[in-house]
Amino acid sequence: MGERVTLTCEIESGDDWNYEWYKNNNLLSDAKRKEYEISNVGQDHAVKVRPTITSGYEGAVLTGNTVNLYCKLPQSAGWTFYWSKHTQSPEKKTTTNTYTISSVRVSDGESNKAMVNIKPDKQVFKGEPVTLRCDIQAGGDTEWTYSWYKDDSLNPNRRTQEFPISSVTESNAGKYTCRGERTNDLQKSEISDAVTLTVSDVAQAVLSVSPQSWLTEGDSVTLSCEVTGFSTGWTFSWYRAVPYRQGLNQIRDAHGNVMYGVELLSDSRREAGGSYTLSPAAPHHTGVYVCRAERGQPAYRTQYSSPQPLWITGTSPPASLIISPSRSQHFSGHSLSLSCEGQSDSTGWRVRRYTHSGEVSDCSSVTGSTCNISSLYTSHTGVYWCQSESGGGSDPLNITVHNGDVILDSPVHPVTEGDSLTLRCLYRSTKPSDLTADFYRDGSLLQTQTTGEMIIRTVSKSDAGLYHCKHPEKGESPKSWLSVRATDSGSTGVTVGVAVGLSLTVFLIITLGLVYYCRKRTGDSAAQPSEVTYTEIVTTAKPKGNNEAVTRPDDVTYSQIKMKDLNHHET
Repeated sequence: MGERVTLTCEIESGDDWNYEWYKNNNLLSDAKRKEYEISNVGQDHAVKVRPTITSGYEGAVLTGNTVNLYCKLPQSAGWTFYWSKHTQSPEKKTTTNTYTISSVRVSDGESNKAMVNIKPDKQVFKGEPVTLRCDIQAGGDTEWTYSWYKDDSLNPNRRTQEFPISSVTESNAGKYTCRGERTNDLQKSEISDAVTLTVSDVAQAVLSVSPQSWLTEGDSVTLSCEVTGFSTGWTFSWYRAVPYRQGLNQIRDAHGNVMYGVELLSDSRREAGGSYTLSPAAPHHTGVYVCRAERGQPAYRTQYSSPQPLWITGTSPPASLIISPSRSQHFSGHSLSLSCEGQSDSTGWRVRRYTHSGEVSDCSSVTGSTCNISSLYTSHTGVYWCQSESGGGSDPLNITVHNGDVILDSPVHPVTEGDSLTLRCLYRSTKPSDLTADFYRDGSLLQTQTTGEMIIRTVSKSDAGLYHCKHPEKGESPKSWLSVRATDSGSTGVTVGVAVGLSLTVFLIITLGLVYYCRKRTGDSAAQPSEVTYTEIVTTAKPKGNNEAVTRPDDVTYSQIKMKDLNHHET
C-alpha cells in the first residue's frame, strides 16, 4: 500500500504501437502509452491470483500411502502458503509450495481396504479344494498385484488375486490377510482384516430319522442328513443299503470286510435341504438307508453316513416271516429256519437281515424264500424281514442269539389278551437237576418256580413288559419284550421287530438297553473271536391321532434298534 508501481507492456518487435490498458476487463481511458504508472498503490488496484493444487499421483490417493500436495502460482517466489481442509482447524503454514501427508487417512482420501473371501467356507475338511480371494473395496477397473500373508508371514509365491489350494491339509490352517498394489502408481491398499481358515478331519455325514424308525403303513417319516461341524454350502443325496453286487459302491468295515452296497434312491435329488420324506410310508420302504453330502467344484464328497434302518409294519403285509423255533431268543451253535409265507403278489422273495454289526445282507443258505442257518453266531443278532424283487415286504422281527447257557423261551409275536402263556428257562446243555428259576419283569422279581416255568393263565395288558429268567447255577437269560394284543376294536395285531405291546392310554417313551456280555466257553465250537454283543432297544408308544388316515391297533408300540457306531469305509 502506498508504493509506486510501473507496469510495462512489452511487444517483441516493432515500435509503432498504440497501447490500451485494462483493469479487471475494464478499459482505462487515461492509459495510452507503453508504460502505465501508479504513483500510490491502493486496495482498488489489487488483482487476485488463483493458485492451483495438485498431488504426486494421478487419480485417487489410497489410505495409508504418503502423498505430496503442490500449490502452484504464476510466480511462486516470496509467497507464504496456507493449507487447510474443511475438517481441519487451524490452517497449516509452509514457506514452500509443498505440503506432505505421511499416511493418508479415510478423511483425506479414498478407502481401498482389502478383504479376504474364502470358498466354499472358512471351515473346511482335509482334502477339500479351497480358494481364497483378495477383493479391494472400490477397486474399480484398476490393475492390481497382490500380496498374501499367512499368520503375518508373506507368501512370496502368491501375487495373484486368487489363492487356490487344491487339497487342504492341517498345515494350511491359519490366519490369512492380503493387500493390493496398483500397477500404475504403486500405491498400496490397506491390509485386510485376518480371516481364519479351519481345517477339520474328513467330513462325515450324519443321518437321523423323525419321528422314529418303527412305523406303521400310512405314517410319514423324514430322514435328515447333516454334516458334522458348522460348515455350509452342502447338497445331499440319499441311498438304500443293499447286499453288495457288482456295480455298486462298497461300504467296508474297519477290517476291510464288505458290509453292504448302496443304491441311489430313484426319487432322490441333490438339493440344499438336508431332508428326505416318505409320505405315506409303505412296507416296501422297509430297509436300511444312508446319505452323503457334497459341495464345491470340483465336488468334494463326505463319507457315507452310518446306516439308519426303517421298519414299516403293514396293515395287511403281502407276506409273513415264520421263524422255527418260534421264539425271539436262540442259542449260538443251534440251527434256525426262517421262511416267507403267504406271498401272493410278488416273486423272488428273500429273507433279508440287518445285524447288530451294521451289515445288510441276504440271509445265508437261501433256498427260494426259506433261510436255513445251521449254526447260529451272536453276529446273527438283528432284525429280519421278507422282501421281494418288486419291493414288497413283511413285518420285521427281531432275533437275539445268545452265547451263554440260559435263554428265555418267549414268543416272537404278540400274545392275544385273554390267552394263556407259558414262559420257561431253556438251557444249552442238559437240564440241571434243580430247575428252580427266578422270573423277572422290568427288572423286578415276579415268581420263583421250581419247575423252571412261569404260567400266566389269562394274559392282560398289565403283563406286557421286559422279561428274563435266572438260574442260580447256570446264569441268566437276555431280556425280551412280551407284547400283549387287545381282543376288542376288531383290529388285527401288528407284529413288530421287537414284539412290544403296551396300553396307549398315555404317551410312553421307554428307553431300555439290552446289553449282554458272554465269555467264551472252553471247547464251544460256536464261539467267535468277538465275545461282546450289544443291542440297544428304544421303545416309543405312538398315540393315535384324531385325523389318522390309517386304522391301526391301539395296543401297539414301536421299537427302534440302535446299532453301535462302526468305522466303515467306502470303495
